[in-house]
Amino acid sequence: MSKLINGFKQFGSDEDAPTMVEYGMLVVVIALIVVIAAALLGTAASGWFTTGGLS
Repeated sequence: MSKLINGFKQFGSDEDAPTMVEYGMLVVVIALIVVIAAALLGTAASGWFTTGGLS
């Protein structure tokens, strides 16, 4: 019985799970930034090619 209780105590004090969640959230935010930037730059690049450049 004490093994089970010690296991729960260790699980409660383990900090790996919250760290993984934080990294996951960071990955999601970075992915959103990349998608938004790609969409904006893709539209701008399309305009550059159809109008003949930057001039």
